[in-house]
Amino acid sequence: MGLKDKVILITGSSRGIGREIALRCAQDGAKVVIAAKSTEEGKLPGTIYSVAEEVKAAGGHALPIPMDLRHDETVVATVEKTIATFGRMDALINNAGAISLTPLEGTPMKKVDLMMSLNLRAVLCMSHYCIPHLKKAGGGHILNLSPPLSYDPKWLKNHTPYTISKYGMTLATLGLAEELQEYGIAVNSLWPRTLIASAATKMLLGEAGMSSCREPSIMADATYEILTTDPAKLTGQALLDEPFLKSRGVTDFEKYKTDPKGEPALDLYVEE
Repeated sequence: MGLKDKVILITGSSRGIGREIALRCAQDGAKVVIAAKSTEEGKLPGTIYSVAEEVKAAGGHALPIPMDLRHDETVVATVEKTIATFGRMDALINNAGAISLTPLEGTPMKKVDLMMSLNLRAVLCMSHYCIPHLKKAGGGHILNLSPPLSYDPKWLKNHTPYTISKYGMTLATLGLAEELQEYGIAVNSLWPRTLIASAATKMLLGEAGMSSCREPSIMADATYEILTTDPAKLTGQALLDEPFLKSRGVTDFEKYKTDPKGEPALDLYVEE
């Protein structure tokens, strides 16, 4: 089961993992909605329009839509334009997010609100408006980019607000999977086992730390495997990219390294 003509809405898809997922889906001829705030080049490269051109070049159909997840009206407009343009929706990828690895005392409430809004609330908001259309399509997928749950307090100690927002996304996965199973809608979470090369990672680790990362294409390949799986056979799971791909027969992980000589380091929330 491929993704040809499947309609896939990806938030935060103007760069990074979201962009890679869009390009991977495009290789099958998917219809990809590029939804993000980036409409002009800024400090970071990439806009919804540049990614739309890449999607077309890769063999897919693209619909770039400016969207700010903090404002419900832009979410509604995005979903409505998706349906008006493509007539259906088959998958929602909740990729957009905000990160601040700071303790509560050192995190301004404005930043706490941003993480709760762009991480946890955005999953609920996007899902709320997309679910009716996934039902009309006869089923589909919701994928949240969030980690497996752990009660180990070490994952809360130094960045409680961020961890709560990301764990909340995974709790939404578990709840929605149960809520939507009867409609043939699978809901899963996906998280990288190792660090992924991104602007956020570079900001945290510096240029030297990039050799400990993998390319975002590993997350895109794992996403592709999820989206091409029968929703009835995979739902309510918090998956890690590497072990999930191994379960699907992938054996070559060297191709994902940013540095052939580097050793990918474990990401947050991942145990040995």
